[in-house]
Amino acid sequence: MVEDNRQQARQEFMTREGWGAAEVEPLAADASFRRYFRLRRAGESCLLMDAPPPQEQILPFISIAQHLVSLGLRAPRVLASELDAGFALLEDFGDDTFTRLLARGEAEASLYRMAVDVLIQLHRHPAATELELPPYDEQALLREALLLVDWYYPALNGVDCPAEAVESYRAAWVTALAPLRAEPATLVLRDFHVDNLMRVGDGSSVAHCGLLDFQDALIGSPAYDLMSLLEDARRDVTPALQQALIDHYLTTRTELDAGQFMRAYRILAAQRHAKVAGIFVRLMVRDGKPIYLQHLPRVVALLTRNLEAPELAPVREWVARWMPNLGVPLVLAP
Repeated sequence: MVEDNRQQARQEFMTREGWGAAEVEPLAADASFRRYFRLRRAGESCLLMDAPPPQEQILPFISIAQHLVSLGLRAPRVLASELDAGFALLEDFGDDTFTRLLARGEAEASLYRMAVDVLIQLHRHPAATELELPPYDEQALLREALLLVDWYYPALNGVDCPAEAVESYRAAWVTALAPLRAEPATLVLRDFHVDNLMRVGDGSSVAHCGLLDFQDALIGSPAYDLMSLLEDARRDVTPALQQALIDHYLTTRTELDAGQFMRAYRILAAQRHAKVAGIFVRLMVRDGKPIYLQHLPRVVALLTRNLEAPELAPVREWVARWMPNLGVPLVLAP
């Protein structure tokens, strides 16, 4: 009944905006409650975003999309919206996500270089942080890191993480995250990876790189999105390509302290992988979405590798004491 009501509301919104007779094509769902549909009529198309409240809010997407466009970046134009109902009509960027382009054999280095150039333009823009967004600060990062003990630990061990272990885990991350307080701030899109990047039109400039899934953006370290791109939970990126792109970023952004930047990069990589490991288990256990389990071995391997960094010693020591089986394959039946 709830879905029937939502479908009727979608149709009414489409009708009000002149798309009532359009052909409707459902697009693949993601890890959120949002759904997308491609609408076609008389040789033109757009995307319908269905972000049902209260689970989703559509205003952040619209505000950040408009801000990104003002910075010279390629976010979808918002053609129409109803904020209270959670509907928006968006510019259709087509189907050429970087993931699909890579699967078709397109040059990996040039696509990733385009994405890094987007970050360089974003991070160097003086107006990047001129919008009202919460900080991606120590408390926010800590809440996310705790997803490892909230979800991954019980799935791996069959019992909840002991309270003493949770508290010492929290303390280890407080120590590890402390250096980030000195980081310069920029707009952090937070899910910057090949699934959320598109080539729009023909070309390899920043203007041809379409951005998706940025509604959870915050203000934080410039290292985060570069790390998210290069330490992808869903796709292997060779160490050689990672290093070449990091060098390109840092060579262009000479105003940064390279050592400080890479320290932040490693800390945030470990934090993100701890978070994502917990999220992928949660998606299966709570939400019945097993598709993400296939990526867990990669995520855990990336987490383990980053924990070898000196700045992650407190967390590495916690793992050695409380979770020495971190590298054991997780068996979690769909």
